[in-house]
Amino acid sequence: MIAAQILAVTIFIVMFVLIVLDKIERHYVTLGCGFLTIVGVFGVIMRDTHAIMETLSLRSIFTLSFWYASGSEGESTAGINWATIIFIAGMMIMVEGMAKAGFFRWLCMLLAKLVNYKPVPLFIAFMIMSAGLAMFIDSITVILFLVAVTIELAKLLKFNPIPMILSEIFCANLGGSATMCGDPPNIIIGTSLGYSFGDFITNTGVMAGISLILIVFYFLLVFHKDLKPKEGEKVDISTMPTPREAILDKREFAISSVIFACAVILLVTHEYTGLTVAFIGTSIAIVTLLTSWKYALELLKKVDYKTLLFFIGLFMVVGGLEQTNILEMIAGFIGKVSGDNLYIMVAIILWISAVASALVDNIPFAATMVPVIKSLSAAQGVDLSVLTWALSMGTDIGGSATPIGASANVVGTSVAAKNGYVIGWGKYCKAAVPATLIVITVSMLFIFVRYC
Repeated sequence: MIAAQILAVTIFIVMFVLIVLDKIERHYVTLGCGFLTIVGVFGVIMRDTHAIMETLSLRSIFTLSFWYASGSEGESTAGINWATIIFIAGMMIMVEGMAKAGFFRWLCMLLAKLVNYKPVPLFIAFMIMSAGLAMFIDSITVILFLVAVTIELAKLLKFNPIPMILSEIFCANLGGSATMCGDPPNIIIGTSLGYSFGDFITNTGVMAGISLILIVFYFLLVFHKDLKPKEGEKVDISTMPTPREAILDKREFAISSVIFACAVILLVTHEYTGLTVAFIGTSIAIVTLLTSWKYALELLKKVDYKTLLFFIGLFMVVGGLEQTNILEMIAGFIGKVSGDNLYIMVAIILWISAVASALVDNIPFAATMVPVIKSLSAAQGVDLSVLTWALSMGTDIGGSATPIGASANVVGTSVAAKNGYVIGWGKYCKAAVPATLIVITVSMLFIFVRYC
């Protein structure tokens, strides 16, 4: 077992280093490391067929509980979490359909018109919209469209778009922390531990809501001078694009809006209907493809398959750590350090998650920590939900601190750079690190007061 543990840990460390270095596409990294885990750890050293089958977890897809669950049990945390993969794929297809119809551009232009194209109200409105959309749609997609529209409006209104882009990125991550479907780490946590949309919105959602108010004031204080139009340049509001111009196809727009509304309703009520996120994701994808059959092939081509493969490989590597009991050892270490004190335990999980997620992608860290907090809860006899909310806020918000901490950060800064607005580490961290510290501190105090 010791040899298997050493190899599993080595593969995991190599995977993390390669992801951080970003020299090889990350889906190749995780799939390669996943293959080495299956063959090297389970096959050659352990010679355990059961460990391989449990890690691949293909049988779970063909069970009734995978698609419909009358109870509150989640998917097995061992191996590939297919519920997460299927749900994200389904939402990707829905979002592509909405984008093709012009939904996101229409929403941005509508908000801009409502605030009469004034930079400061626009700044506030886009922060709130970023957080609101990210509660239901992947933050990467939210940032892709928001940054593009922000740059367009900044050129027309003659202001610097970088402050808005930085605030939108942070608020997208903050909004994503509020729900189970907002950020990939939360999808992993929710499906693995059996928590519903309602569980997240009434716990992390409250923390995110309180934090959003503080963050809006924080970014206004930091950036209010940068939002003023350049001196000597007049702004002609009559030249602004109208919301109607953003709608490319009225029929597709109406259909995609209805599908999005249905997706939100299904997610909000899935705790009561028993429909799992895998079922919801599959259903939404099928309806989107059927109603947009002319563009079905185009929508399928636009799905981010690299991200889905990244998840699959990642789950295999984490499965190696679980099958060799490494994660139980980590849980035991945290329990020993905290001395069975729940306050210390929560603080350790929250701050370690935040710091780690700021330095490396928060998705693999969340996947690694889920079985750790489950083992910690069982061994120390503490409420799993308390540790869950600490992990969720730590990974989601900690990832906001640096340009590489979360996928939305990477996408947002990349789109800005392509349009001539380079956001370096110094500029990014100067604004994002204090905001991250504010939210993590608020979250810790909230958890202490409400749960401990």
